[in-house]
Amino acid sequence: MKTLYTGMKVFHFGAKLDSLGREISAILPPVHIRIKPTNLCCHSCRYCAYRSEGLQLGKDMNDRDTIPRQKMLEIADDIIEMGVKAVTFSGGGEPFCYPHLLEVVQRLAESSVRFAALTNGARVTGEIAEYFALHATWLRVSIDGWDGASYARYRGVSDREFDRVLANLRQFRHYGGSCHVGASIIVDRENAGHVCQLVEKLRNTGIHSVKISPCIVSNDGRQNNEYHAPIFDRVKEEVARAAGTFAGDGFEIFDSYHRQLDSFQKVYTWCPYLQILPVIGADQNVYSCQDKAYNLDCGLIGSIRNRRFRDFWTDGKDKFFAIDPSRVCNHHCVADSKNRMVLEYLQANAEHLAFV
Repeated sequence: MKTLYTGMKVFHFGAKLDSLGREISAILPPVHIRIKPTNLCCHSCRYCAYRSEGLQLGKDMNDRDTIPRQKMLEIADDIIEMGVKAVTFSGGGEPFCYPHLLEVVQRLAESSVRFAALTNGARVTGEIAEYFALHATWLRVSIDGWDGASYARYRGVSDREFDRVLANLRQFRHYGGSCHVGASIIVDRENAGHVCQLVEKLRNTGIHSVKISPCIVSNDGRQNNEYHAPIFDRVKEEVARAAGTFAGDGFEIFDSYHRQLDSFQKVYTWCPYLQILPVIGADQNVYSCQDKAYNLDCGLIGSIRNRRFRDFWTDGKDKFFAIDPSRVCNHHCVADSKNRMVLEYLQANAEHLAFV
């Protein structure tokens, strides 16, 4: 079976990689763009990284921001024209709360652009759910509570919401189509002993996979490890038991529950991935990545509020080198390991490449 979660995907886009250095004049489009169409959300998760005072992510986010319909359609047209390969809709807020999402993905589906979404699952119903089932590449639902009461505590919703989300997943699978449906369990001290129980309930909805990851509680790696230390072995036992009991027959479990580096210090001074996978926020700003979205002082590449995205992207390269990760990105970063591989690739001596 082919691997879904791998940092090696970018190496299938050689032309893009070779266009990244400071000395190269050609500015190729991103391979993948993450769009946050709205900051509105139908849940109020107590641990939401975009609303946590302890994390830098989302510190300048306005909860009311939403990309206007015409602007969003313009962005979609630019993405298609530029040859971007994929779009993921995410938060900020809940993308399925965005009233124009169906119209946008219908336009993308008429092109070669693949699309996907990260969601809480509450609004994955009706026509938009069926369209995603039939046309999207993947859908991943974030989930934390293991029953109605725990889910309500995490998210500030009704005790009935947990069952509704699971019902939405079952209905999504009944629509058919080839969309890969997964769930993401973010583990903290409260749900640490219920991982296997939750995996079983998710598998019974008919979805394809579950990814299990640690919650991030601090910008400091050592503090994250200290938080998880009392539960680490227990979670690993839960994951192993779930994998041994439920994995197989078209259902996969991806174990991403791991200790963090003690330090998130970066040693490189420019970020290749901001040209590979940038973020368009609901405030109509373009950010370097999902970990610096809504950081106006150190994550902003520029604004497209009054200009087209395609023009912004190709107008000069200086903006792609203005962010120095060694200075401003010393926090958790999902692109760090991929950045290090790309930089190593770019720094290979051309005279010695044949000596593999």
